[in-house]
Amino acid sequence: MGDDQPNGNLSGELPPEIVVVTGMSGAGRSTAARALEDLDWFVVDNLPPGLLPTMIDLAGRTQGAVPRVAAVVDVRSMAFTEDLLSTVEELRRRGITVRVVFLEAGDDTLVRRFENVRRPHPLQGDGRLTDGIARERETLRAIRGAADLVIDTSQLNVHQLKAKVIGFFGDAEEARPRANVVSFGYKHGLPVDADLVLDCRFLPNPHWIPELRAMNGRDAPVREYVLAQTGAKETVDSYAEVLRLVIDGYQREGKHYMTLAVGCTGGKHRSVAMAEQFGERLREQGLEVHVVHRDLGQE
Repeated sequence: MGDDQPNGNLSGELPPEIVVVTGMSGAGRSTAARALEDLDWFVVDNLPPGLLPTMIDLAGRTQGAVPRVAAVVDVRSMAFTEDLLSTVEELRRRGITVRVVFLEAGDDTLVRRFENVRRPHPLQGDGRLTDGIARERETLRAIRGAADLVIDTSQLNVHQLKAKVIGFFGDAEEARPRANVVSFGYKHGLPVDADLVLDCRFLPNPHWIPELRAMNGRDAPVREYVLAQTGAKETVDSYAEVLRLVIDGYQREGKHYMTLAVGCTGGKHRSVAMAEQFGERLREQGLEVHVVHRDLGQE
């Protein structure tokens, strides 16, 4: 029955998208794996090549719950070169698309990275660090030649490598920067995950306006009152420009998430109204935005 199934998948479900991440120790396999995890890939680390078909069959039975699988395979796997190459060829004969990503770096770079973390090379044995690197490079020569994508990380930091992987494997929607805007009350404490904090306590507090006290910053009368105060719109305009510059910088460094915390005394009026405004401005800049009012209702 399995021979009659499309793509050779034993379950009859369409097989997931497969990427095998391999390469030199110290070249950034873990960073590449984390980038794929950020793109919602199901990542399996240090998977023996012989288990890859089983992993793919299991993923294919999830009815689309695991649409993309990345397997990180390193030189510690037994019979690495023959097993991995033959496994990839077997999967391709079944009609499954498999892409092999090979990460490498120059010897000087690898030596420096191993010395920085003070760890021996997995193939070093009783020899020198350079002996282990040379042995690994020779062992992986065939799989490097068969790789679909080779990334030299010698001149890349972790952020740049992550951005490169996202560029290769993320679609336009996934690569789009994302922002969380959180309103909060200082009396309840700062959000621990905030990248940037804006204090709105310089604005008059609607709490002291009897007809506004029971409302919150999402209500039109409160929003209009807050934005009509001296400095409110100027703050939104100026800080939105600052955010644009910061987000551009984050993207260059491979960071695609940002949390802006907007605070007032209780987290009910001023911060809520201003957070909504920043959410609108960030959407206009092309970001995916999630606005949360952390302390609303705690008064």
